[in-house]
Amino acid sequence: MANLIRYDPFSDAGFDEFFRGFFQPVWREGRNQPVSIKMDVTEDDKFYIVHAEIPGVNKSDIHVTIEGNQVTLAAEVKREKEMKDDQRVLHTERYYGNAVRSFTLPTEVDESASEAKYQDGVLELKLVKKAQLAGKRLNVQ
Repeated sequence: MANLIRYDPFSDAGFDEFFRGFFQPVWREGRNQPVSIKMDVTEDDKFYIVHAEIPGVNKSDIHVTIEGNQVTLAAEVKREKEMKDDQRVLHTERYYGNAVRSFTLPTEVDESASEAKYQDGVLELKLVKKAQLAGKRLNVQ
């Protein structure tokens, strides 16, 4: 027979996290740390496909750099709205500033044939693998 477990709705981590620190001071030293760009990378025979979450960024503020097999994503998240004179901030968790992520792929990427698209806060990179040169066999004399 199955054991019964008592359910406590206030012990749920999501509920607790929502209110944790809600009424603490808005700005504390060390809270403005850059966030890491979260991403998924898949591959097939010809491409690497990267989906990176970069919400709240304009296309013009995203920079993708490819050097051999190293890819760097950089984005600047800007504060869009200024507060009115009669408003004050009670709580803020959103990050404003630079976000950077670099990663290395197993093979080099052809940057001239690769593509980047940004839609709904997700950057999609279609990175074309460079053709591997076949090694030359040397005759031993």
